[in-house]
This record gives sequence, structure tokens and C-alpha cells, in this order.
Amino acid sequence: MDYDVLFPLLIRITIVVAAALIIGGIVVACEFSVLIDAVVDRMVALRPGAKTFGWWAKPPVEPRISLYIYNVTNADDFLSNGSKAIVDEVGPYVYSETWEKVNIVSNDNGTLSYNLRKIYTFREDLSVGPEDDVVIVPNIPMLSATSQSKHAARFLRLAMASIMDILKIKPFVQVSVGQLLWGYEDPLLKLAKDVVPKEQKLPYEEFGLLYGKNGTSSDRVTVNTGVDDIEKYGIIDKFNGRTHLPHWTTDNCNRLDGTDGSIFPPHIDHDRVLYVYDKDLCRLLPLVFEKEVVTSNEVPGYRFTPPEWVFADVDSHPDNMCFCPAGKPSCSPNGLFNVSLCQYDSPIMLSFPHFYLADDSLRTQVDGISPPQKEKHQFFFDVQPKMGTTLRVRARIQINLAVSQVFDIKQVANFPDIIFPILWFEEGIDSLPDEVTDLMRFAEQVPPKIRVGLIVGLCALGVVLLLLSTFCLIRNSHRQSTLHLEGSNYLATAQVDMNKKQNKDNQPARY
Repeated sequence: MDYDVLFPLLIRITIVVAAALIIGGIVVACEFSVLIDAVVDRMVALRPGAKTFGWWAKPPVEPRISLYIYNVTNADDFLSNGSKAIVDEVGPYVYSETWEKVNIVSNDNGTLSYNLRKIYTFREDLSVGPEDDVVIVPNIPMLSATSQSKHAARFLRLAMASIMDILKIKPFVQVSVGQLLWGYEDPLLKLAKDVVPKEQKLPYEEFGLLYGKNGTSSDRVTVNTGVDDIEKYGIIDKFNGRTHLPHWTTDNCNRLDGTDGSIFPPHIDHDRVLYVYDKDLCRLLPLVFEKEVVTSNEVPGYRFTPPEWVFADVDSHPDNMCFCPAGKPSCSPNGLFNVSLCQYDSPIMLSFPHFYLADDSLRTQVDGISPPQKEKHQFFFDVQPKMGTTLRVRARIQINLAVSQVFDIKQVANFPDIIFPILWFEEGIDSLPDEVTDLMRFAEQVPPKIRVGLIVGLCALGVVLLLLSTFCLIRNSHRQSTLHLEGSNYLATAQVDMNKKQNKDNQPARY
């Protein structure tokens, strides 16, 4: 092919390639993150056989729960003389946990159903003493019964007093730490087993704050896999066949569409509100962004905590009115949440430890509880935003008993209306295994570097090719001009020579 035809064609091709490279760089700048998000979505979705599925089914972590018990040191004086109760915080008593989801079944609608198995193992090496340590605490079964009887017929209260007298039941019990947590035989519960109609019986015969929790739960949980819709990843679809709780006054407050706290839908930003559901909380717990954090193994995360209004009274936060099914008089004081509807009507109130974020008058109803400290008593989740995986947890909750004074029952006639603290606990994890955090660091750090590299590389190569094409065009144009000029000069010289020859031929011959 002639040079004059081939060269311009090559230049045009080079310009097109350069433009394509520059456009490619712009596309990468705009759309690369979308591609990475799609890869992350596919990687984290719960597909049986995938590595992330294995981590979800049997988390490669060792959660711990640390419990601190409010030991009552002046029970007799409190009951006899009306003195303020004095408590001594005893703890921690630490248990390591293993979690495993069992009986996993895949459903046709993009969900998985399972039962959760939790095994608790006492760690005396991390505790202040053995499980045999003895504490004195309010008699929760007795005080629950007396408080519930406050508005019953008087003869029932008198009958209850007689029964308690016969059974020698007292408002405070002396039990070991292990008994308080895992169960001891209670005479009231034993009596209820014999006299209460079968349909009204409690599902246990002993009383313990963690009774029945060491093993496989009977609760059947159904969660979304995220395969069809990543925005539903890990979110509860049904809990024991229900899509909503039956306790509260609005569908919004009865919602169950949170996660178990181990995973959340990925691509989390500061404006996202996360929701955690736990049966013992009796509601969805909202979590809002507080700050950015970096874990001990250098994985960046976002810290989410419950908003300050989560346990606020209805005067401070009217939206909490939905948690008062019996009307405003039944609403909890500021900083408490009434879970009695989930605890067989026992007047259990939850708060944060040391009444953190609650009215200080609740803390000072008894002596011995120090002022709350955010570092020690705040509830928080640290979450990796790209993948939605929980990095670190401190789930801190305090269990309190709302006692009502009942004058007709002599055993508690001097027990005033009070929110009596029982214990608080801290459950959580400190870190994840290197195998998991390495993947998180890769997802967080490598794609941005690849993106920058591709943008710079494509655009730089495109610009270089464009400049080279321009340079070649200029040189070719200069060459063409030179050739044209040389051709013109050659033609002019030839024309002069031809004219001279013609002139010579036209001259007459001389003889």
C-alpha cells in the first residue's frame, strides 16, 4: 500500500485508540466501584459451600460474656428499718461461648432457616472467683408474683401471704452465682407446676437468669441470604414463623427485620441505621453511626451505638409511646425498657449498665453503684462498612426488677416501690481471625489502588498516544510541504530548461 495512504490510516487508528484509553480511564473512575461492589455482593451472600457461608454458620470467633452481680449487703436492715439498700458489684464472672447455626434449611424464596446453638464454658481464670461464690439478690419469682398481685382481689393477696409464710419464702435469696444464672429450684415455681392449669404453666421448673440458654435454642429463625437482594442480606424474615412481634401497639414497633448482629447488608455509610433483633430485648434495637474506628489488626470500621432516645420516656421521645400497650401510665421511666411482655409478665426492666443514659435518680435509689462511664458501659458494634461484617462488639445490658409495694403481703410490706438492679453483663467479641480480616483489608485497600492505577495508566497511555499521533501528524505535514516545495522547484527548473531548448531549436541556422 502506498505510504501516503497507509500513514494517515495508522495515525487515525492511533488517535481512536488513545481516545478509547482516555474514555476507559474516565469510565473506570466512575464505574469501577460499582464493579467492586458487585464482586463483594457475590462474595458475602450466603451460598451453601461458600467460605462466607461457613463463617456465618459457625463463626470462627470466641465470644465471651462477663457478668457483674449486684450483691445486696444489708437485706435485713433494708426490710426491717427502711434503710436504703446497699449493693456491692461483684464480678466479672466470665464465660466463653461457641456459636453454631444448626438444622440449616434452604428455602425457595432466598432465605435460610436454622436453630442457634450456644455453649457456655465458665472461665475461672478470667473471673473474680468460682461459680460457687454466694450472693444475696432479690427473689425475682416472689417479687414478680407480689408485684403482679397488687391490683388483684385482696383475698388473693392474703392467700399469697399465707402460702409464702408456709413455704418460708423471703424477698431476698442467698444463692451461688451458678444457681442465679443457670437455675435453682424455686418453691413458688414448684407450686405453680402442681396447681396452675396446664395451658398457663411456665415452660420451666427452675429459675435462672440464663436458664435453658446453654444448648440449642428451640427458636426457629429464617433470614435472607442476600443472593437475590443484597439489601436484605442477613435480615430476619421470620422468627418462629412470625414476621412481627405481637406485643406493641404499631407494626413499626413490632418489626423483626433486623439482623442477629453478626452481619449487616454491605456498603454501609454514615447515614445508615442498623437494626439488631434479640429475643431477650423484646424489640428491634436501632444503631446509629458514632465515629470511624480502626481495629487492633488495622481493619477500618464504623462504630454504631443505640441512639440516646432508644430507652427515653415518652415525654422526651413521643415515638416510644408504641411501647406502652397499657397507655401512658404503663410507660417506663427515662432510661428503662419494660420487657415484661416477653418475660411471662415478670416486671423486668432493661437499661444500660449503671443506668447509663438514664435519670440519675434511678442509680441513687440504692447505694454502691458508681456513676456510669461511657468507656465501660456503652453498647456498641464496630462494623466493616464494605462487607457489613461485625468486627468488635460490646453488647452491654443491665437487668432490673420493678418492685411494687404491696401492704397486704406482710413479707414485702416494707419493700418500697423501686427499680432494683440485679446484674449487668457485657457480651461480645474483641477481634476476628486473620483469615477473615485479611479478606476485609483486601476488599478495603486493594480495589481503590487498582482503580487509581487503572485510571492513571489508561489516561497516561491515551495521552501519550495522542501526543505521539499529533507529533507524527505535524512531522508528516512538514514532510508533505517539503516534498511539495521540492516538486515545484523541480518543475520550474524543468520548465526553464525546456524553454531554453525550445528557444535554441527555434533559432535559424547559420551557414
